[in-house]
Amino acid sequence: GTGSTTFSPDAGTTRSMLVTILYRMAGTPETEAATPFTDVASGRYFTDAVAWAYEAGIAEGVSGTTFAPNAPVTREQLVTFLYRYAQRKGLKTDAAGSLDQYPDAGSIGNFAVEPMTWAVTNGIVDGLDGKLAPKAASTRAQIATVIMRFETADLA
Repeated sequence: GTGSTTFSPDAGTTRSMLVTILYRMAGTPETEAATPFTDVASGRYFTDAVAWAYEAGIAEGVSGTTFAPNAPVTREQLVTFLYRYAQRKGLKTDAAGSLDQYPDAGSIGNFAVEPMTWAVTNGIVDGLDGKLAPKAASTRAQIATVIMRFETADLA
């Protein structure tokens, strides 16, 4: 939550918040090395999470030296990080299916086409008003919904 009694469902979710969620889902494993990101200071709540996500190949930076921890996580980044997390856990990540039913499918970044196809095919993500909105920021409620769908999807 955002406090001891609040969740703030409509608040935005940052890239560092998402990797922290995945890091905690993984059991907060030890990390071997620091990241190459100059914008991830030591001692922050997300420092180890970013290091783990980078080390595990789950999250990359927005450049070779920056992670943009406070930038809003987009829907295409969300499904890409989750897809890579699923791969790391040995879950099913085949992406058979089509995104043709979404008018904005062509605006998905090349890095996220397969993860978005996987997420849609497995019922982890569906559209927003008939669109995928891949560049849209994700709220805390949306992230919670996607994580719940991921946890209950048949990916074994």
